[in-house]
Amino acid sequence: MSFRTLKILTIIIPPLLIGSFELIRHSVLLYHMSMETGNYLIILLTLVVSYVFSTWMFKMIEEKNHRLATEREMRAVYEERERLAKELHDNIAQTLFLLKVNLKKGKIYEASGLVNSIDANLRQAIYNLRVNPLEMISFPKRVENWLIEWSTVSGIETNISIQITEGYFSPSEEVQLFGIIQEAFTNIRKHSEAQSAELLLQMIPNGWEMKIEDDGKGFSKNERSLNQYGLVMLKERVEKIDAVLEISSEKNHGTKIMVKGSDK
Repeated sequence: MSFRTLKILTIIIPPLLIGSFELIRHSVLLYHMSMETGNYLIILLTLVVSYVFSTWMFKMIEEKNHRLATEREMRAVYEERERLAKELHDNIAQTLFLLKVNLKKGKIYEASGLVNSIDANLRQAIYNLRVNPLEMISFPKRVENWLIEWSTVSGIETNISIQITEGYFSPSEEVQLFGIIQEAFTNIRKHSEAQSAELLLQMIPNGWEMKIEDDGKGFSKNERSLNQYGLVMLKERVEKIDAVLEISSEKNHGTKIMVKGSDK
């Protein structure tokens, strides 16, 4: 049932109920019921009908809102998968081109590194596309599984601490948070030369915070533009969940990414 139909019913039912009762009272019950009794009866009848109708109407609205929310979440999931597919295509195409160039020049060592990069990207992409955010596996477990896979591929020791109650984030928020984590750790693997990395996601008073930190080579303010694309992707995802992004880094002292959000 559409919202327009619900609106029409809300407008029609009260006057129809009261008007019908008054018509029957004056034409049939006039000599069998006192005016005072009739007044009390119409009040009681209006309350009962209003309660039943409003309960049914709000149930319908809740069901509609739930369906709309589910559709939005599903759309966010599909959009994320489309982005992953495009990113995979672009990344693999570029890496294969460089691989071909290095092989023609006889640069076997460089070509071997590119093959390892393709293998790592394919492993992560396959995992991303295999896991559905709406399945029963919890968000912390999905993140933990991905980071274990990432650590195996990258060889970087990873410490994981996720202290968030299940269901705290909506599926669409989980998609964006997962993307932030993937983007940050992909940058760590590609650029940081780190030995270890850490993820901390926890609830704090009036909200939540996520810290991603590595012990790599870091970068100065002047070098930040070298990875501008990755930073832009992070900022876009953080904005989609109404959170705040802070990045701090020093040369040879690693990089720390902080994302903070408030309670909904």
